[in-house]
Parts: sequence; C-alpha cells; structure tokens
Amino acid sequence: MKTIGLIGGLSWESSAEYYRLLNRAVRDRLGGLHAANIVLHSLDFAPIAVLQAEGDWPALDRAMVEAAAALERSGADLLLICSNTMHRCAGAIEAASALPLIHIADPVTAAIKAARMRRVGLLGTAFTMEQDFYRGRMAEAGLDVIVPDEAGRAAVHRIIYDELVQGVIREESRGAYRQVIAALVDRGAEAIILGCTEIMLLVGEADSAVPLFDTLALHVDAAVERALGS
Repeated sequence: MKTIGLIGGLSWESSAEYYRLLNRAVRDRLGGLHAANIVLHSLDFAPIAVLQAEGDWPALDRAMVEAAAALERSGADLLLICSNTMHRCAGAIEAASALPLIHIADPVTAAIKAARMRRVGLLGTAFTMEQDFYRGRMAEAGLDVIVPDEAGRAAVHRIIYDELVQGVIREESRGAYRQVIAALVDRGAEAIILGCTEIMLLVGEADSAVPLFDTLALHVDAAVERALGS
C-alpha cells in the first residue's frame, strides 16, 4: 500500500473528513484491521485565509510547495491537497515535487462524464467559482460549468468562511444553499458540484433536485485506488 500525503488544515474540519473516509475506504476494501497509510501536514488556516483575501498567491504557492516537500521527506508516495481552492497552487507543487498529485477536479470530472452529464453547477469559494484554475480545467475536459449569480456567489462564499470552516452548521444557511442550487437547476444544471470540501457538512442529496457530486468523497476514492494499486 502506498502512503498518502495530505496537505491539510485548509480547513481542519474537512481534513478530519479526509482522514476518516480514507481509513474507512481502505478498511472496506481490505477488511479486518486494515487502515490507510497516511502522512498529514496540517497548516494553520488563519494566515492562509489572509493571503487568499489579499490575493498573494505567490506566497501561497511557496507555503504549499514547502508542505509538499515536508510530506515527501516523511515518506509520502502521492499527494492530496485537502481543499478545492488551494488547487490554485497545484501547478507550483507539480513543478517542484517528484510526487504525483491527484488533482481534485479530475475524479469529479470523470464521474460527471461517466454519468453522461455536461452542464453542471459549481458551488465553492469565490476563488473556485470565479477564477479559471478550476472551471477552466473542467471546460477543457468538455464540461459546461455554470456558477451562481453575484449575490449567490457572495452568500456561498460567506457561509464557507464565516461558518463551515469553523464547524458552524446553521439551518438558515442550508436554506440559502438550497435556493442557490435551485437557481442553478433553473438555468439548466444537470448536477451540482460541491466544490468546497466543507460544503458536504451542510448539504446533502435531500437539498437538491439534481445529483450532487461531492468533491471530497471522489478525491478520497481516487486516492485509495492509487494507493492500493487498483
């Protein structure tokens, strides 16, 4: 079994889910007392969030490259960034590290295409919804990715940073997400991408009239397949 290196703390709420789901998936596949071989490098999210807000992506690239190097020194065989937004730094990591990086958008794109869907709605931070590093990668693979309107994007982003990354779950926020999802469906979305690894803490299939693609769960599945050599 290969050792999975996690760049976590982005936030730790979702990193904890990565750890739980990776171990459960390995146990489900191998049985008994088996668990995943994992090395975790957990960052303090507060300064990361400040750099995101300031748009200082070169500093964020350096922080992520350093985290990847630490994981390589610790024996990791492959890398996962436990965040959709921080895949903005994926290119810097791939350029600096010899370890393979499983990009979170790739298993999500594959799952959507396997379901024979093309037009999908994307929820995530403003960075993920508005910048090209994520949507562009999916568009190159043939998907038509749509995002909420300006007010919807602001609401989704605020709830992530003010609530979900801090472990706060509010029913009124679930209602706000339901409205945003419904508006995307009205615009022709055949499915919704939960493009932030904390969103699955708030919404589930019951909150959407169309299928949801949970990026965290799909990322975990891809990592386990790679780690077990399947």
